Amino acid sequence: MDALHGQTSCGSLLQKLQLVWDEVGESDEDRDKVLFQLDQECLDVYKRKVDQALKSRDLLLQALDYSKMELARLASALGEKSIATSPEKTARTIKQQLAALAPTLEQLGKQKKERINKFADIMSRIEQIRGEIAGNLEIGQQVAIPQINEDDLTDEKLRDFQSQLQELEKKKRERLKKVLEHVSTVQDLCSVLKMEHFSIITEVHESLDDSVGKDHKSISNDTLSKLDRTIATLNEDKTLRLKKLQELATQLNDLWDLMDTPTEERSLFDHVTCNRTASAEEVTAPGALALDIINQAEVEVQRLDELKYSKMKEIAFKKQTTLEDIYASAHIVIDTAAAHDKIFALIESGSMEPTELIADMDSQILKAKEEALSRKEILDKVERWISACEEESWLEDYNRDDNRYNSGRGAHLNLKRAEKARIQVNKIPGLVETLVAKTTAWEENHGLSFTYDGVPLLAMLDEYVMLRQEKEEEKRKMREQKRYTEQLLNIDREGPFGTRVSPYRVASAKKVPSPKPNGSVANGSPGRRLSMSTQQNESKSSRSAGKKAAAVAAQPKTPASPNEAATVKEDDTPIQHTDADPVPCSP
Repeated sequence: MDALHGQTSCGSLLQKLQLVWDEVGESDEDRDKVLFQLDQECLDVYKRKVDQALKSRDLLLQALDYSKMELARLASALGEKSIATSPEKTARTIKQQLAALAPTLEQLGKQKKERINKFADIMSRIEQIRGEIAGNLEIGQQVAIPQINEDDLTDEKLRDFQSQLQELEKKKRERLKKVLEHVSTVQDLCSVLKMEHFSIITEVHESLDDSVGKDHKSISNDTLSKLDRTIATLNEDKTLRLKKLQELATQLNDLWDLMDTPTEERSLFDHVTCNRTASAEEVTAPGALALDIINQAEVEVQRLDELKYSKMKEIAFKKQTTLEDIYASAHIVIDTAAAHDKIFALIESGSMEPTELIADMDSQILKAKEEALSRKEILDKVERWISACEEESWLEDYNRDDNRYNSGRGAHLNLKRAEKARIQVNKIPGLVETLVAKTTAWEENHGLSFTYDGVPLLAMLDEYVMLRQEKEEEKRKMREQKRYTEQLLNIDREGPFGTRVSPYRVASAKKVPSPKPNGSVANGSPGRRLSMSTQQNESKSSRSAGKKAAAVAAQPKTPASPNEAATVKEDDTPIQHTDADPVPCSP
């Protein structure tokens, strides 16, 4: 209606203009010009209005495009996949589309601000921990707000930063735990070494003091490195002190043993000797490795060293006694008088330092122990051989006893011993062969003669074998003599008044002398070795005695009285004689 009113107004004005022109008498040409101008002016007005409308539309379209782009950018930055369709597509006009986009843009804008705040907080904490680890931050210093990429604010990116933060927080906790452990280790080491730990700890970093809270302690690489170096230095110092203290404790024990120091006096230094064999990790007592304890031990060692010089003679002769005991147990003969004179001369002349003399005697003792150990196997067999020979001698005496089978007191014990003795005697030849082989091998290895109480063992064994062979030969001849005597007795029984000679009157075979511990042989000559000529003379005398007994048995005898004749008749009954003596085997 307004447009119609405007059109009517324009028409009335045009009619009024026509009337004016008619009155004026304007020409048609002028009228056309004016009307043309009016048309142009109207077109210009319309054009301006259209241009303004187009500009307004373009601005609205630009705003709509920007809103769409902002919506897409926010959705992409926030990772919002739920906005699948644009809300403006349901509207008709541009303004309606803008109005439809506004709430979504406002909501996403708020989410963006919240997400940026979260990113800023997490990234600040990450940079804070990284700075603490790198050592770029002072105590209580806060890092600047980091630059945030607003185009990537997705939940995935946020979770990635949260994961980094968790790893760094875990690393921080581990480092803090390690720092506290190192600080505790430094305190323990300082306690053992009796050192002031406060200055050592604060020299590493001032935040490591106990008055500073855990959250403000330095966990930087530099702090951990300094703590490691400090602990290594303290451990090295601890090891050196422990080594020094153990050396002093060993010296104390050696000096105490040399001078027979009483237990009460030794107990005064239990705090020194208790760690003599301990490792550095086992020494944890406060003040156990203090310098004053080491100095105290050094003073005591020096005092005992000075005292040792005055007791050197007693110590040296004590070690000489130990050396002699070792040689005696190994059955090695040494010149003890000459050794004592030599020690006395060295001490009196002062030509050798006391420590060198003791070290030399310790070396001799060690060498003697090694030599005794190398002889032990042979000596054990020698003892078995001597024991078997003693049993052999006892067995021969036992077999000569006519009353050995009587049911007297202890007879059953002698029977058992005789059985065991026969077993041992049967092993003697093999034992002698083993001794000869091992002794020969020992002499070849050592280039020395193996002596037993000063007598060569091989000579003792050879002599024993020779005597044993002589005994076997003697027994063989005695058995022949017995058979010959029995034949004479049988012939004598055939006569009416023959006299019988008892075979038991014939001299018995001699025993094989058993070796004694001093190298001599039992029942032999007084010297260390048996005289072979003596044994040969004894053998000859035995054989001559046997011949004489046989000659006596061959002569007929007449009884002096009837009683004697009766006795002879009673003895004419045949006697079964068995040789109970064991026949030894040759080695």
